[in-house]
Amino acid sequence: MNIVFLGSAQFAVPSLKLLLSTEHKISCVVTQPDRQKGRGLSVASTAVKTVALEEGLQIYQPEDINAAQAITLLKKLNPELFVVIAYGQILSEELLDIPKIVAINLHASILPKYRGAAPINRAIINGESATGVTVIKMTRQMDAGPIILQKEIDISSDDTSVTLEEKLSDIGAHLLLQAIKLIESGKYDLMPQDEEGVIFAPKLKKEDGLIKWYKPAQDIYNLIRGCIGWPGTFTYYKAKLLKIYKARVIKLAGLSGEHLHGEIIKVSREGIAVLTGKDGLLIEELQMEGKKMMQAEEFVAGYKTESGETLGDKK
Repeated sequence: MNIVFLGSAQFAVPSLKLLLSTEHKISCVVTQPDRQKGRGLSVASTAVKTVALEEGLQIYQPEDINAAQAITLLKKLNPELFVVIAYGQILSEELLDIPKIVAINLHASILPKYRGAAPINRAIINGESATGVTVIKMTRQMDAGPIILQKEIDISSDDTSVTLEEKLSDIGAHLLLQAIKLIESGKYDLMPQDEEGVIFAPKLKKEDGLIKWYKPAQDIYNLIRGCIGWPGTFTYYKAKLLKIYKARVIKLAGLSGEHLHGEIIKVSREGIAVLTGKDGLLIEELQMEGKKMMQAEEFVAGYKTESGETLGDKK
C-alpha cells in the first residue's frame, strides 16, 4: 500500500521502522518543523525525521499541514492510507479525505479514555492499573473516530511515563500492522466510541508538576512517575525550587505531636521521609535549583537537611 506517514514524537518511531520492514511503500514522511531547543537554542529535528533521513525517505515539514500548499502536495502523492501517530497538528476534513482508503491514527490509550496530547502521563498520574493502544479511523474531532483495533496492558507500579511509552510504542507498532492488514483485505470493523466513557488528557503544563503535600503519598508518587521528562515534579526547600526524581510510599508509624503536610519527619541514608495527607513519601533522588541531581544521602550531607524542616513553602 502507498502510505503517507505523519508523525513527530519518539512514540511514532517503532511504527515507522516496522512499516519500513514490510512491502508497503512510505511515499512521504510528514513531521513537525525543526525547532530551537535547550538553553543554547540549537536547532533540533523530530525523532521521526531522524529515522526518515537515515532511511532516505521523502520528508515534508509544513508549519501548517492544512495549508493549500500542503494539501496539493499530499494529493499528488496519491496515497491509499494516512498513518498518523503523535504528529502534533490537527488534520482538516479536506486532508482526511485525501487517502483512497482511509486515514488512521495510533493512540496511546484505550479510547475513549484519555483523548488528547498526554494519555500516558495522565493514566499514570490518575493511578490507572491498565492502559493500552488503539487504532482508529480518523475524524475531524480529535481522537474520537471509530475503533479498528485495541490492545490493553497492565501498568506496573514502578512504570514511569518514559518506560510505559517505550512499551506502548512497541505494542502499538505491531497493532498498527495488524490493522493495516485488515484494511488491506477489506475485512475490518469500525466500532463507535462510547461518548459516556470519554476522559480527556490535555497537554501537561509546568505547574502540573507542583507537589501538593496535603495529598496522599500514593497520589504524589503517581505524579512523580507520570511527570518524568516533562514537566518534572517539584516543590520548594529553603525558598528554592527542588525537583524530585525518585521516591516511594512508606508508612509513618508512631508520630506524636502536631506535624505539617510536607514536613520532613526523618532523614536517613535511605532517603528523606516527608509527611503527606496519607502515609509518607521517601525521597531518594532530587535536585536543587541550579545544581546536579543527587542521591538523598549526598543531598542531606550537602544541605544539612534535618527533620522538622518543611518542603513546599516558596517563601
